[in-house]
Amino acid sequence: MATVELTEQNFEGIVNESATVLVDFWASWCGPCRAFAPIFEAASEQHPEIVFGKVDTEAEFELAGSFGIRSIPTLMVYRDQIIVFSQPGAVPAEALESLITQVAELDMDEVRRLAGQQKSELSQS
Repeated sequence: MATVELTEQNFEGIVNESATVLVDFWASWCGPCRAFAPIFEAASEQHPEIVFGKVDTEAEFELAGSFGIRSIPTLMVYRDQIIVFSQPGAVPAEALESLITQVAELDMDEVRRLAGQQKSELSQS
């Protein structure tokens, strides 16, 4: 599957309908973004079961702002509608493959338990 353009209009629907979504926040003027683009595209073709989405931060500045994106490229990964990874900077191909494997192996019951625990701790402070 090729990459999908994510916008404010389709973002939530794609994340809610897909088990795993990798999101690349990028801009056309960003050198590291342009260097990362073919790596991201190649991974999308190797993993058709995963949605690989791209958010053009220039066109979708409100969407990028809602996630507090301050540095691009930023890679974010959703699994079962939960952000399980978010990091600025271009990712080498080997590291991206490793990340995809690690995300697939996550115990999502444990992730949900920990997320709930953090949420309750934050509400108590």
